Amino acid sequence: MIVLALDTAGVDCAAAVYDSGSDSVMGEVTETIGRGHAEHLMHVVDETLAKAGTTLSAIERVVVTVGPGSFTGIRIGVAAARGFALSLNVPAVGVTTLEVMAATARAQNPGKSVLAAIDAKREEIYLQSFDADGNPLDEARAVTIDEARAIASAFDGSVTGTAVARLSDAPPAERPDAFPIAIVARLGAGKLAGEKPKPLYLRGPDAKPQAGYAVARQ
Repeated sequence: MIVLALDTAGVDCAAAVYDSGSDSVMGEVTETIGRGHAEHLMHVVDETLAKAGTTLSAIERVVVTVGPGSFTGIRIGVAAARGFALSLNVPAVGVTTLEVMAATARAQNPGKSVLAAIDAKREEIYLQSFDADGNPLDEARAVTIDEARAIASAFDGSVTGTAVARLSDAPPAERPDAFPIAIVARLGAGKLAGEKPKPLYLRGPDAKPQAGYAVARQ
């Protein structure tokens, strides 16, 4: 199965073409841009297809990171994935960023359970724990820093993500959370196709409308 994977949930704008039959990445592009995913994503996809030596017509599944992460970035990626899937008449599946982080950590430390923890700002942490085989042990959720510290101190396994420094004496992360696009592709290829991907928002957007400037409905 030939998979097109997309990630716009964090600072990266990334795409990969992955062949699940040979477990090989045919081509991938990752641009660390911070913002502006909407303007860059189609170019990144075109460049990825060119590197893979294939075209959109060969794609048999579309995979996308669904969050938690950048509110706007997630919307862009999910909309693009669903658009590609509709036009190609292929399934689209979602992969959470916490799943990707846990899989990355397991690849570095096989045989260990993983607690994936993202610094969500506003004194909150996004987290979820997974067993050594990658199966979720609980639901993805947003908790306070104190709650996250208690969970991390009792966790029997490794802790990964930008929140690690807020949960322990570890040094701060060198860069924002990133979600390796090759791992996104592999995880998505192994999922059962079912419900269309939708954003995983563990809280509302930071930007709020100003009630004093709202226009009354007629």
